Amino acid sequence: MNRTALILTLLMAAVPGIAASASVYKWTDKEGVTHFGDRQPVGASSETVHVRSGTSSGTDNSRPGPQQRLGELQDQQQAEADKKQETAVDKARRKQREANCENARSNLKVIGSNARIRVEEEGEMRYLTPEEIAEQRTRLEEIASENCAPDTQE
Repeated sequence: MNRTALILTLLMAAVPGIAASASVYKWTDKEGVTHFGDRQPVGASSETVHVRSGTSSGTDNSRPGPQQRLGELQDQQQAEADKKQETAVDKARRKQREANCENARSNLKVIGSNARIRVEEEGEMRYLTPEEIAEQRTRLEEIASENCAPDTQE
């Protein structure tokens, strides 16, 4: 019984190989009709046709499979989502820069128009000294130059 199963298995494994190596002939009859067959015709000239199987024979992956296309689609969607997220972050950064610029400019206007500036520290009011005002003016000018200039981050 084992011997019969072994022979049957070997025969089934060899049949596709034999079928793949079979020759296919092509010929045209007197009426111009093209025929194909596995036997060479008698009395007519024919040519051998090389038949390729439906399986790929190596590294030719010209058509991606469904799983590969799905993966590429998911990658593309993730890239678009990342781009939208970056756009939202850029938009928030731009709005924050505009607010910083506006605040710095208004504070510079206040410092430039008033001779005395009063601040509250630890619950008590006091006036800034001319040196402190100059320091504040320098700091506000730096903030304005950083935030009011065109955004160069890409």
